[in-house]
Amino acid sequence: MRNGGAWRATVATAALGSLLVAVTTLTACQGARHGAGEDVGKSARTHPADAADPTPDPRRIPGVGDRWQRRIPADSRQVVAVYGDGKDSPESTVVLYTRQGSTWERTRSWPAHNGRKGWTTDHREGDKRSPVGVFTLSDAGGVRKNPGSGLPYTRSAAFAAPRWWEKSYWHDFDYVIAIDYNRVKGTPPNDPTRPEGEAKGGGIWLHMDHGSGTSACVSLSESAMEYLLRTLDPNRHPVVVMGDRADLKSSH
Repeated sequence: MRNGGAWRATVATAALGSLLVAVTTLTACQGARHGAGEDVGKSARTHPADAADPTPDPRRIPGVGDRWQRRIPADSRQVVAVYGDGKDSPESTVVLYTRQGSTWERTRSWPAHNGRKGWTTDHREGDKRSPVGVFTLSDAGGVRKNPGSGLPYTRSAAFAAPRWWEKSYWHDFDYVIAIDYNRVKGTPPNDPTRPEGEAKGGGIWLHMDHGSGTSACVSLSESAMEYLLRTLDPNRHPVVVMGDRADLKSSH
């Protein structure tokens, strides 16, 4: 009986430990206030689909309807387009377009991840969906030293993911580029100010990928992040155009 009681106590303790680990994993990203990722069990695709239209107008960003095309600033010469696979999908493709004269040229593309629950035009804190829209890109930073960023870069250990997160997430914020959603431009990406209030969420970044969906950010490979950091130029007024393909194509 004593051995049986000890065995039951051990099982109960193990079960409680597993529950605590599960709760920690679910609340980790939410508590960190910067749109970090949560695992959805899918790895990044190695062969992303081509996001371009069959017969694109070179004066427009492919796959982007009038609704969002009009919101791209007239002086912008660099667009990071994030094409989500679907409204409820965490997988996407990122394409960098550079404007030459009146035409947009496709420069590079990469597989990526977005919010683990997909996309929304009304993002809220903790909804695990990335916001659809057009946003400027003004500031960058991370744990690692500046790789040659054209954007103002803040290096700080404060970006580091907590070591109680899963190990696959530890390098998510080695490099980050702030997406100017509900934030103050000209501040480090991890500045907590939320001009539109906490309920609208914030801390939405481009950051390094851990192989699955995020809480709201867009994640890419290390080489992709390094390329974007070295290529995006404040003088070219870079913006990100992001959303699921269907919403991006809509005209209204």
